[in-house]
Order: sequence, then C-alpha cells, then structure tokens
Amino acid sequence: MVHPLSLERFQRRNRTYYQDLARLHQQLLAPGLRVLEIGCGLGDLLAATASSYGIGVEADADLAAAAQARHPCLAIVCAEPETLTPETLGAPEPFDVIVLSNSLNTLADVQAVLERLEAFCHPRTRLVVSFHNWLWQPLLKAAEALGQRRPQPPESWLTPGDVSNLLDLAGWEVLKRGQRCLLPRRVPLLTGLANRWLSQLPLLGQLGLTHWLVARPTRLAKPALPSVSVVIPARNEAGNIAAAIERLPLLGRSTEVIFVEGHSSDDTWERIQQVCASHQGPLQLKALRQTGKGKADAVWLGFEAASGEVLVILDADLTVQPEDLPRFISALAEGRGEFVNGCRLVYPRSHAAMPPLNTAANRFFAAVFAWLLRQRIKDTLCGTKVIWKADYERLKAGRAFFGDFDPFGDFDLLFGASKLNLKIVEVPVRYQERSYGSSNIAHVKEGLILARMCLVAATKLRFTP
Repeated sequence: MVHPLSLERFQRRNRTYYQDLARLHQQLLAPGLRVLEIGCGLGDLLAATASSYGIGVEADADLAAAAQARHPCLAIVCAEPETLTPETLGAPEPFDVIVLSNSLNTLADVQAVLERLEAFCHPRTRLVVSFHNWLWQPLLKAAEALGQRRPQPPESWLTPGDVSNLLDLAGWEVLKRGQRCLLPRRVPLLTGLANRWLSQLPLLGQLGLTHWLVARPTRLAKPALPSVSVVIPARNEAGNIAAAIERLPLLGRSTEVIFVEGHSSDDTWERIQQVCASHQGPLQLKALRQTGKGKADAVWLGFEAASGEVLVILDADLTVQPEDLPRFISALAEGRGEFVNGCRLVYPRSHAAMPPLNTAANRFFAAVFAWLLRQRIKDTLCGTKVIWKADYERLKAGRAFFGDFDPFGDFDLLFGASKLNLKIVEVPVRYQERSYGSSNIAHVKEGLILARMCLVAATKLRFTP
C-alpha cells in the first residue's frame, strides 16, 4: 500500500521526469480519444492525455480513491489488472488507446494481462507501453534507498526485446518504438538539450531512462471487402486518360474513379470528359477540375468527393501500373497494413524511368524519413498510396499539427499516418517509363522542399519537446 500523499511527494520531487512522460503520451495520443490506463496511480498521466472518456485502473484502493477525488472528470476503478474484464469497468465499448506506463514490470503475469487487454479493443486500438531502461536499475535502487524515488515492489527484468516478444505472444504487433529522457532531473540549459535532442541520437539514445512502444492488436476480425475510390490527378496527361480506365481492374466491392484535372495546357480536360461520357463498364467515373494548384490540392479535392471506404492515389502518368493496385487493396483489406505505400526501388527499372541521381536521392531521403518516422519506409515519393477513408478523416482533422507544408501530398499522408500510429507497409511496384508527356519535376527546387520536410518531421515527430 502506498499513501497518496507519499506518492504525490515523490512525483513533485521528480517532476521533470513525470512532465517528460506526460509530453511523450501527448505526442503519441491525439486528444479526444477513449483511453484506458492500467496502473494509473493518482491519474495525472491519464488526465494529461485530454481524452474524451478516460478510465484508470488502480489496484491500490487508497490511490484509486485519491485519483478519483483529484480528477473527478475521470472514472477510476480499483481492480487487479490480471482479473480485469469489461464488466469490471462497466464500459462495454472498446477503447481507442490503452496505456501501460511504468506498470508492466510490476505485474505478476505480464503475458496474461496483455492477452486480457484484447477484450477492450477494436481493430484500430493502440497500446502504448512505457517502462524504464534496465541500465538505470542500480541508480534507481540507490534513489529508493536515499528516499528520492517511490519504493517499488519486486520488479521483472524487462528489456525492449522482452516486451516485444511478450506482445507478440499475446497477439500484439509493435508498430514503432523509441527512447527518451537522459536527464530526469532539471539542470538549467542541459536538461532540454539532453532530453529533446541528444536522447534521440544513435548510441546516446540507448541510455535514455524511458523506453516506449506502440502496438496494435492482430487477432481481431478483419473488415469485409471494401468499396474503393481511385483518385487520378491529371495535368497535361491527355494521352493517358483512356489507358488509365482500360487498364484499371475492379477493386474491392465497387470501384469509383475520380479524375481531377489541374490547369492543363493540352486537352486533358476534354479527354476526361469524353472518357466519362462514353464509358459503359462497371467503373463509376467522376470528373473534377482544380481551382487551386499543385498535386496535393488535387488529391484532397478528389478525396473530399470520394464515396469509397478506401482511398487510392494513382498518378495519371501510369508509371505505376494500374494492374498492381489489387495488391494494395488486399494489404489494406486483410489488415496487413493500415497505410499502404508504393515502392519503386525494389524491381529493376530503366534509367529513363528513374535516372541514377534520382534513385540515389530517393534512397537517401527514404532512409532519413524512415528514421524520423520510426517505421520502415524505402520510397517516400512513390505517388501511389492507399488509406482507409475513416483514417484519412482523422488525419485531416489533425493536419494543423504539421501545417500547410507539402505541395506533393505524399508527406502530408506519411507524416499524418505516422502521427496516428498507423501501420505503414510498402508494396513493391514495377516502375515504368512514361509513354506520354514529360515529367513536371524541378529537381533542385523539389530537393530543397524535401530538405525542409526533413526538418518538419524532425521537430514534430522525432526531436519533440
């Protein structure tokens, strides 16, 4: 048993550490979600998540009562995690996020608790786990002896590898992981530098006090075959419009195709109108014209008009073959990924399709963004991307977090998917040389834009305050 006043005193004494922990969870959790925290203590971390509905579970009756009095907007339940059920919580609806912060290593049966959490999930639920780095254990025990840290019950020795293995056994898939907090006490000038910047660097990061992981459930039922909307931005692509429809296979339960024409100097708009008027097949065709500028604006316009449950981007130059799209839909519909990105850098391709300098630049920026986003990405600039419309709506709602920074649309989607903790997977495509028209890419200008995007991702997703 821990007296609430004693715990509050330890939290004040280590406020720098607890503030850093709160910032981590605010970074990983969007506001307005249904959140369940196991081992909530006084409820301060749960309150910091700005949930629309928050339930905390605390085994210590005195702490549970103190947490409820401290945060009347939350529901605090006194219960053992090993015996937890939806009936115990009185919450029949699943949660969007489940938080296990600094409680995993004190559970009597970690795997059993992780398995039990499935009862509180829907397919989009995310589990956020944080725990201390075992390299700090001697120092933490010394802090206990000196009265600087709350006394702990017997603790399990859990490394990130151990936690990943337990999650896998219990039916969870790790999406991303990280570490932070090199200085858990405030040292003027040094604490901010160490915790925001140095803790994210290779090697030094391994010394951070806090390890964290984000995982998703893998055993829940998969959705039925979805309806699909394919958005085709088209600028000066008159010669490819008919071929796009002729070569596009049926996708999902039904397939809608939305052409978005963007200020062409050739007869692209006329060809789109002709194809839409003459088409007799099962595809449902729509035609829109941009009033704004840029590919991103065209894609967002098409997405807004889309009626499908799945949104697809297909570039009108057809350098990514329409015949490859069923693989993207299968990966999404079968739950293997939640954001599907095309990858042009696996299969052989001609120098005309992608010159060597472009290939080198693509590989470099992909490696940088994979590190910044903490997910495997081999090709960030492939125009073919697929996402559930429901996830796109959530992404759009949080777009102000990054601001209006991306004229392409690729990084707006990639960064947004990472912020939502979606599982990003890549489908290799057979990249072809365009058969009509010429590329609109301005290499130097767009290289500078990519460098700027690296800074956006670094400050918003990796080196966070």
